[in-house]
Amino acid sequence: MKSLSNQVVSMKPSGIRRFFDLAQTMENVVSLGVGEPDFITPWNVREASYAALEQGYTAYSANAGLLELRQEISHYMKQRFDVAYDPATELIVTTGASQALDIAFRALLNPGDEVIVVEPAFVSYGPLIEMAGGTVVPVACRPESGFRLSREDVEAAITERTKAMLLCFPSNPTGATMTGEELADIAELATKHDLWVVSDEIYAELSYDEPFTSFATLHDMRERTIVVNGFSKAFAMTGWRLGFTCAPEVVTREMLKVHQYGMMCAPTLVQFGGLEALRSREQHVPKMVKSYRQRRNYFIQALNDAGLPTHMPGGAFYAFPSIRHTGLSSEEFAERLLLEERVAVVPGNAFGASGEGFVRASYATSIEQLQEAIRRIDRFMSQFEVTVTTDSQQ
Repeated sequence: MKSLSNQVVSMKPSGIRRFFDLAQTMENVVSLGVGEPDFITPWNVREASYAALEQGYTAYSANAGLLELRQEISHYMKQRFDVAYDPATELIVTTGASQALDIAFRALLNPGDEVIVVEPAFVSYGPLIEMAGGTVVPVACRPESGFRLSREDVEAAITERTKAMLLCFPSNPTGATMTGEELADIAELATKHDLWVVSDEIYAELSYDEPFTSFATLHDMRERTIVVNGFSKAFAMTGWRLGFTCAPEVVTREMLKVHQYGMMCAPTLVQFGGLEALRSREQHVPKMVKSYRQRRNYFIQALNDAGLPTHMPGGAFYAFPSIRHTGLSSEEFAERLLLEERVAVVPGNAFGASGEGFVRASYATSIEQLQEAIRRIDRFMSQFEVTVTTDSQQ
């Protein structure tokens, strides 16, 4: 038989899923691996989809999504982030934020175009860029700066082939955030070098210590930014697979072509749920955010006390502790922790080379589960002679 795609065959499976799948074969595991809220989707959101089904809304929607949902997303973006988009020409409803990223890169990139990716980075970024014909240029965020992005490091990575930057703050996996002023420095580079910016803002609602700044609101950025967002994280709707893009018409038009041929439209019943989620946001999202903040405060302190130096993440729901002082690689640490103590975390190198020496642990689980995880981690760490360092020393 003829060979398969070289690009796909050479692609590594997700480093997140490997440890999650292994953990599922074991009993009595405390899983801190997958970044998924432990909240159930609010009842009124589920009920809205049930009602749509009962009323017979089972056909395709418009390719770009239900107009009513696009109008509500437009209202949400203006009210929440102070940036306006035309629901008729600048919004696309997608099957999750991952598909939104996919159509963005397919619309932007020609073979050989370079995309600066901030690392440590979510595992799908690199493969999506490569499948669209692009070349990934990683720029590492340093632990000593709290994993914030340096303007100097970004500018040093820009070449004549650079087409775009991919940003995600709050970050997966580090939980790092950046202020509007810090992001403005990066925005100046986009203007100076005529770059597109793909801003993954899926954790926009989960910013605990400072106001979130949408990249499109920065000076001259609206016309060169593709905002990617969705319902999975803040709205506890991971399994619904519902996301959206907000971008200038010139690029939305091209992304819609890719969406039309690859997906047709997001499931109609799911879109009705998303509509209700946005309309009832103030009833549910603040409560979940408050709970995540409380868990963060407990978990980060507990990890540091257990001998795992961990910076205080400003957003998302991930801790990214350093394990360098144990003498183990990220994969060795994660595997031994799982096998010896039944705690599942993700090795940091799953998020790029700059993630080596760290592991990702999600605190989107109950306090009771986090406390049990800490008891086991503390026991596991007792075999290592370590000295806890402060954030600035990591």
